[in-house]
Parts: sequence; C-alpha cells; structure tokens
Amino acid sequence: MDIEGDMEDLSGDDYESEGEIIDLDTDDEAENADLDDDKLMEISAEKAEKLISENKLATEPPKDQKETLYLPHRSKPLGPGEVLEADPTVYEMLHNVNMPWPCLTLDILPDNLGSERRSYPATTYITTATQAAKNKDNELMVIKLSKLAKTLVKNDDEEDEEDEEDDDVSDPILESETLPLKHTTNRLRVSPFAGQDRGEYLTATMSESGEVYIFDLQQQVKAFDTPGLIVPKQSKRPIHVIRNHGNVEGYGLDWSSRISTGALLSGDMSGRIYFTQRNGSKWVTDKTPFQASNASIEDIQWSKSANDTTVFATGGTDGYVRIWDTRSKKHKPAISVKASNSDVNVLSWSGKIDHLLASGHDDGSWGVWDLRNFAPNSQPSPVVSYDFHKSPITSIAFNPLDESIVAVSSEDNTVTLWDLAVEADDDEIKQQQKETAELADIPAQLLFVHWQKDVKDVRWHKQIPGALVSTGTDGLNVWKTISV
Repeated sequence: MDIEGDMEDLSGDDYESEGEIIDLDTDDEAENADLDDDKLMEISAEKAEKLISENKLATEPPKDQKETLYLPHRSKPLGPGEVLEADPTVYEMLHNVNMPWPCLTLDILPDNLGSERRSYPATTYITTATQAAKNKDNELMVIKLSKLAKTLVKNDDEEDEEDEEDDDVSDPILESETLPLKHTTNRLRVSPFAGQDRGEYLTATMSESGEVYIFDLQQQVKAFDTPGLIVPKQSKRPIHVIRNHGNVEGYGLDWSSRISTGALLSGDMSGRIYFTQRNGSKWVTDKTPFQASNASIEDIQWSKSANDTTVFATGGTDGYVRIWDTRSKKHKPAISVKASNSDVNVLSWSGKIDHLLASGHDDGSWGVWDLRNFAPNSQPSPVVSYDFHKSPITSIAFNPLDESIVAVSSEDNTVTLWDLAVEADDDEIKQQQKETAELADIPAQLLFVHWQKDVKDVRWHKQIPGALVSTGTDGLNVWKTISV
C-alpha cells in the first residue's frame, strides 16, 4: 500500500514573483476617439505609471514601521486565515511528506550511500509508524525519499543564468513498503548496527498494547533498490515479540550501540524496565525487571561509552534521571538524580562526549548533565539549563557529528537547534540583541527555530551532516538549515 499524499518541494520556481498586471481605465475611450494613435499611447503610458505608483504606495509598509521577529510560541497567535510559511532563504533543504495518519515516532535507516554526504539531490531511508483512527489501519512504514533537491532561492540577476539548471531539477521521489500493525506505536527505534555485517535492519516498536515488536526490515530496504522484488509475507511479520510488559504500554525503548548481536531495553508506565538480548538465534528477556518506583519510564538511553557497555539511563514521571547497570543482581539504580520538578520526558546520551547526558522535561525546560558529577546521595546541577520553551519537551538529540549542537522539539510546535559552544558575552551576539528587541531575552546559544505542527520526534541523519527528519500531525519534515 503506497503512502497517500505528496511531497512539497520548496524550489526556486515557487518563489519567483509574477509580473504586475495593470488594468487601464477604458471608460473614457469615446472621449479620446478623435486623438491619433501616438497621443493615445502617451496618455495610456501616463495612466499606467500613475496606477503603478499608487499600487506601490498602497502595498508598501510605512517607512517608520519596523520589522519584528516572529517566534511561534512567544509572538501573538496567528489570526483567522493567517498561515505561517517557512523562509526558504534560511534552509539548505526543506521537504514535507504528507502521511495518511499522524506518526508519533520515527527513525532513520542507515544506508550504503556513504558518509559526510553534502551534494544534492539527496536520498534518505526512514521508518515510522502510524496513529490511525482504527487499530486495524495502523502500519509500520519503510520509506525511501530520493531526488531531494536543494532549496533554491534566486534573485533577479541569477534567473537567466540558472534557467537551464532548473530544467534539470526533477520532482522528489517517494517509495514505500508497509507492514501491518494492530495498534498505535508509541516509540520506534532502529538498531545502530542496521545494514552492517549481518545485513539485518533490526527495528523495535513499542505498542500502546504493551507489546514490543522486533522486525527485520532487510527485505523492505532491499526492495527499493531491486526492481521486481516482492517482499515475502514472512518478512512483514515481527521476528520476535516481547510480552513481559503485559498490557501496560510504555515509551522507553533503546538499542545498545555497543552490543552488536542485539541488546534492547524497554520501559513501561508502571516503572518496569526489561532487558532483552539475542543469544544465538533466540531472543531472551530477563524475567526480573529493573525497577525503582511505580513512576512511568518515559525514555531510556544506553551509554555510548566503549567502557560502559552495561550502563544505561532512564527518565521518568517522578522527575528523576537514573543510572543503571544491567549486571546489577538487585535490579536497582546505581544513582538517582532529581532533574526536574516535572516529568523527565526524553533523554539523549552524547555520542561524541560520552559523559554528557541531555534531558527534556514536561515544564518546557531542558538541560545537559556531566555524569562525572553524578554520585550516590548527591544532587549535582546541570552544566547548562534552558527554559526557552514553555510547553513540554517531546524529543531531544545531540548532533552525532558535532558535540556542541542539540536539537529540541516541543509541544509549542517548534524544533529548536542550539549551539552550546556559543559564549553569551560574544560581541556579535550582544550587538544583535541590542539591534533587535525580541532577542534581548533569547539565549545566545539558540541557533534556529523550525516550525512544525504538533512535532513529536526529531532525529539527526548521521550520514548527511546537519540534516534532520521530524514528525508531527502534518507529516514528516526533511530539512537542513544554513546554520548547521
């Protein structure tokens, strides 16, 4: 079943202005009937110039009117009929994929097209799952997006020179394979080892029914690049189902990036965390869960450190960030730190600096912790903390290729990009804040604000520097700013 919908390509043609059409008044044609053609042309030209001048005066803003910076969650709400449109000049790439149903979660599938890809058109493989109106209509979707063009914004001087190049820009191509699901998927994660030695594309989904499914999407990915290949029915079924959570749904789900055979943690709303790993050809889940309280486990992150392959972190509705070790016989946390007076919704463990952990909270705040300061019976402070967002944080992610860049999504319909390397006393930053009143109370580290309705999840593309994919009720956004 193909995805119903299309893709919006923000290319240069969409932003070329149309020529002005001036309607001349012909009511006095009889009055000028006796004039010769040259005189009529002169009168018509004078009227046209007058109309154009009046039109410009009517449409141009007053000279004393200052431009204001629009921030989706701080500025005055949009009025009836008003639409917020992206400024194409600040995006290197921006595409929207309309989906048949909203998707709460997504992940990016690794590919064999190479790393550090910066040329266009771009190609990416994505997997997501639906929140359909009826359970029977839910699907796991595997998507290939190709011919993703660079966002083109031309000025008048460039139009003639680039006309021939524009003729070569083709429409984006969307291909999809689907797998049937019985329920809405709360969280989906792809194994970091997908597509490597075994050729597997292990993907786990956590269902609102409480079941955790493990799929191998190898055949679906292969079908995109193998003409005529039909995905076998058995490849549309999970290779393993974890039923230890009973009928208790959850959101915490993460694959280990250090255990190549396959190691998965899943947490539910009753506070239980189950550890599942593959032994030979069988998947085995420990019968005894890890548990510290009855507070819901909202997110789980395995340590990215090569020296801590058994360590993981959790965030929960009790406001705690906890550090665990799978070797613990008591199945209790080693360290518990109060991170927020609200829920800890999401976590991200830095892949470049393995002692940094970011947490996003239900009150809209988020922060970065130095795990070297964590100790039993202590209460460390975050290295940095921000309360820019005023609505719950729904996703947070360190840039896998740049340790100082963090992406944060919120229920205020925005994804913000942050550069933690920026110093607040930077002269250029101070000058910008002085010139633009709206920047006075904006953190200097805020790099970019991307608007997307009801955004739920955002992921960095590890092979296309600076590229992100985010999901909301209006579909998927594939984008890259000029800032990262």
